[in-house]
Amino acid sequence: MFHDVFHDMEIPMLSRLATRSARLVLTAFAAVALTASATASATALADNGGSTTAAAQKSGWGQACGTNDLTFKLREETQAGGYYLVTAKAKPGITCYLEGTIPSAAFGSVPDTQASPAEQAVSDTVKLSGSTVAYAGISPKSTNTNYGKEFSRLIIAVAGDETNAVTLKLPSTVLVDEPITTNWHAKRADAVPFVN
Repeated sequence: MFHDVFHDMEIPMLSRLATRSARLVLTAFAAVALTASATASATALADNGGSTTAAAQKSGWGQACGTNDLTFKLREETQAGGYYLVTAKAKPGITCYLEGTIPSAAFGSVPDTQASPAEQAVSDTVKLSGSTVAYAGISPKSTNTNYGKEFSRLIIAVAGDETNAVTLKLPSTVLVDEPITTNWHAKRADAVPFVN
């Protein structure tokens, strides 16, 4: 009789021990899996130069253009009372997308020389790669007065990436008062900043 009682008690006891052992084994496997996953993530992070972005973005494909992805050229134009045509081109090996919004542009470092939008809406995004370029037209003066401040340089950047702004030397000193800028455009003819 005692043997039968102990025998009946033994089974649940063994069952609980087996369950506990199974849990410990599963926990150990989970820990190993998490460690392997963390190691793989750390390796991927190191391979991407500390960035979690995809390899496609690392190589410059399919990403939004940053100021450092582009080279800028400036040319003086006489149309619309005179303005500066800025051309943006992707650096070799880079393919990126420049949103059809205004560039961040200012003459000198004075806050009131920041260019305002000359257009009311966002234009099409421009894909930059190889010889393809985007244009923006910047008028230094939208007022019909003789007032203003003289500057010899234009500071420009992709909007949102002002920390990497580039300084372009103007062909000559210009009088600046309430400057305006067009959006980035694929066509040069669309980048004329007409003053309303």
